[in-house]
Amino acid sequence: MASASSHRQDNQSVYVLHTYPFKETSLVVELFSREFGRVATTAKGARRPRSAMRGMLQAFQPMLATWSGKLELKTLHGLEWNGCLLLLQGEALMCGFYLNELLLRLLPREDPHEALFAYYAETLKALASEQHLATTLRRFELKFLQELGYAIPLQLDVNNTPIVMQQAYRYEAEHGAYPIRCASARYETRYENGVQLSGKTLIDMLHDDYSDEQTQQQSKQLMRYLLAHYLGDKPLHTRQLLIELQGY
Repeated sequence: MASASSHRQDNQSVYVLHTYPFKETSLVVELFSREFGRVATTAKGARRPRSAMRGMLQAFQPMLATWSGKLELKTLHGLEWNGCLLLLQGEALMCGFYLNELLLRLLPREDPHEALFAYYAETLKALASEQHLATTLRRFELKFLQELGYAIPLQLDVNNTPIVMQQAYRYEAEHGAYPIRCASARYETRYENGVQLSGKTLIDMLHDDYSDEQTQQQSKQLMRYLLAHYLGDKPLHTRQLLIELQGY
């Protein structure tokens, strides 16, 4: 693995997460790199119509990037394709932008997460198939928070007792699942401090099984609650659009 303090990095596996204008003719290009995590670079002259790099700055495509610089904002020297091109359309495309916004908001710059990089690539391929989009998002959201080091206990409750399938729980961020003793308590209720759900949902998520309709609904509520907790008072723009479109 190359050193993060090196002056130049050649042919690094990356995805383009986002671009925005910088000075008169350049762009800031946010990259997700296998070896360096999220890297901010400048593509000089990329806004010019005849720029060779301009057509390469496409999201969701595996690429090789070369950049240099020791400051936080590097200089991007080149991009080239690194594998088969992916085509995301319609709702799958919006889901892809949602993944990118998650990475931009919660992934610190230059904090390597090679396993997350690989899972991101797998998730894009799953989105391109346009099947089970909501489940694909749930899987990525959970993996994403776990890879960032947030504890999302699914096997044991706050008392270090194994989760019981028929038990109702109140799940609270940074704590876990609290058993609810009232047998008449209704599921899928949003609390000020947590979300109520069934033990079956937690067990299903632990085993990556989203086939049950209740698990689909409750896992969506749980991940929405957890992400809102870690994002703070600035919600994701793409998340709101997905909710309005299809309830993702």
